[in-house]
Amino acid sequence: MSKKQTLVTMALPYANGDVHLGNLLEAIQTDIFVRVLRANEETCHFVSGSDAHGTPIMLNAQKQGIGPEELITKARASQEQDFAGFSINFDHFHTTHSEKNNYYACDIYNKLQAKGDISQRAIMQAFDPEKNMFLPDRFIKGECPRCHAADQYGDNCEVCGATYSPAELINPVSALTGVTPINKESEHYFFELGHYEAFLKEWTATDAVQPQMQNKLSEWFDAGLKAWDISRDAPYFGFTIPGTTDKYFYVWMDAPIGYMASFAEYCEKNTDINFDDFWREGASHELYHFIGKDIMYFHNLFWPAMLKGAGYRTPTAIYCHGFLTLDGQKMSKSRGTFIKAKTYLEHLNPEYLRYYLASKLNAGVSDIDLCWDDFTNKVNADLVGKVINIASRCANFISKRFDGKLASKLENETLFEQGVNAGDTILTFFKERNYHLAVQAIMRYADSVNQYIDANKPWELIKDPNNLEKVHLVCTQALNCFKLLMTYLKPIIPTIAQGAEDFLQCEPLTFINRNKALLDTTINRYQPLVTRVCPTKVETMQEQAKQEAAEAATPTLTGPLADFPLKEEISFDDFAKLDLRIVTIVHAEAVEGADKLIKVIVDMGGIEKQVFAGIKKAFSPEELIGKQTVMVANLAPRKMRFGLSEGMLLVASGKETLWLISPQEGAEPGTPVK
Repeated sequence: MSKKQTLVTMALPYANGDVHLGNLLEAIQTDIFVRVLRANEETCHFVSGSDAHGTPIMLNAQKQGIGPEELITKARASQEQDFAGFSINFDHFHTTHSEKNNYYACDIYNKLQAKGDISQRAIMQAFDPEKNMFLPDRFIKGECPRCHAADQYGDNCEVCGATYSPAELINPVSALTGVTPINKESEHYFFELGHYEAFLKEWTATDAVQPQMQNKLSEWFDAGLKAWDISRDAPYFGFTIPGTTDKYFYVWMDAPIGYMASFAEYCEKNTDINFDDFWREGASHELYHFIGKDIMYFHNLFWPAMLKGAGYRTPTAIYCHGFLTLDGQKMSKSRGTFIKAKTYLEHLNPEYLRYYLASKLNAGVSDIDLCWDDFTNKVNADLVGKVINIASRCANFISKRFDGKLASKLENETLFEQGVNAGDTILTFFKERNYHLAVQAIMRYADSVNQYIDANKPWELIKDPNNLEKVHLVCTQALNCFKLLMTYLKPIIPTIAQGAEDFLQCEPLTFINRNKALLDTTINRYQPLVTRVCPTKVETMQEQAKQEAAEAATPTLTGPLADFPLKEEISFDDFAKLDLRIVTIVHAEAVEGADKLIKVIVDMGGIEKQVFAGIKKAFSPEELIGKQTVMVANLAPRKMRFGLSEGMLLVASGKETLWLISPQEGAEPGTPVK
């Protein structure tokens, strides 16, 4: 039997938006886990992909005037670029809109159907009569039937966490048009989840599911497992259900299957890796899913039941994490706390975020708060002040006084051994996903090393030529301890660690080779590996996020709105001051010496007024006589060189022409316009 290997997946980001800091919490957590296993010389494969199906993608593509395929192709490329910017090291990142995913979705469906786990029945479903389409759950909003929170989606409440059907929503409206949906009958396909209740009760009670999630899942078992609707009606962007032409797999049916499909494509490119060794029932290799707690039901109930029913293996474990809050609040575009990966990368080092999140991540499902002041202080104090500072304090002595060559022995072998031995505990913390404990242990060792340097004060010793050997030994000791620290931090800050390896001219740092001291070897001249966080850059990033959110909320204007932007807002009281009256033009003549003006005399119900109107490019004087229009009657008279203008006609202005604002036929001159 081959040596045990591990397949790790990250939840598939939806291809309908940009990667943001919330996505990066999970991506960083998963990537660190993978890097830790590899640093311990364990074989680990890491796949994910872009979740590419569903109504939102179809509608967004229509809005942009492109096909869904073009939209998801661009989204996938953008997501890969964003993740790469944060050193998320996928072996394969694909899309659920692939032949492989279609194959495995149909394969699982057909096997479940053959076992009698698929049923059909007509259901009443919300239908938008204006949009002429059935509404997905997320496109219906209303009042939660449990806690009565307003403006909740049709499938679950973001306030109390309840799940329900759209039919249970109170006062529902279409999120597309705002109209009240009507009920319309449609034939749907269901996965009989209740057939797997005994299996799921047993499976969810194992170490495959976190204790906190086990408690939450018990609520579902207490209520009784219901059949799961796995179909959606046309129009829909996705895979058609076998044997149908207008029914599609619900996005959550084929999304987790994307893990299998992405790995299958990876196996095709790496023929020494066998797909069945990871996915067949009873497979010996390990499978871990990292997900957010908001999708735990799909992964801890529907997904293992589907796999079990179709004859595939179930996950070794499913690791849920909490949400990311910023400065104690839920991410919000209006507050500038909804920050995209791209925006962050324009201003700050990605390794800052990797380190800060690692210092807070644990094996639980509690929310993680990113406090920007704490972020700045922690990165500057710990990463820069405690760790990187060791190299910057000692490297120059080696370069300047000893030609860059380290001493042939350690000055304090006990201190080095303490660091080596700490690696076992740190590795355990990492594997248990208690990254915060690993970081704390690393920083405790960094404190010990800094205390050693402060006690020996090489900057003082160097002043006496008799102390050169001591300086050589102390700095060699410190840099070897720095090497240990960078070994343990490498899964968290891989780019900085690569810089440390180049500086030390050592082999790649791993947990396995950590006990090898660098002695009697040459190092490169030290170059800063990372600089301190600049608070003004954090502020600039936040301001940019606010601006991006404001721009995204502003619709793209075309035609007159684009050519003539809206003016500054006025109050109702300002508008009420205008006295608009219907008038009849009784006389009109060109104004000599004026290119744009026509002098008109208007009848305002027995009162005649003279107005100079700049409408010559669109009208001749003759065609104006007898026409009715609207005039601002209480505009203060304006003395012009051609005479007194006693009002203003209302005219619509385009780029090339003008249109006279006219009342309906039969309006009497002098009638107020309200």
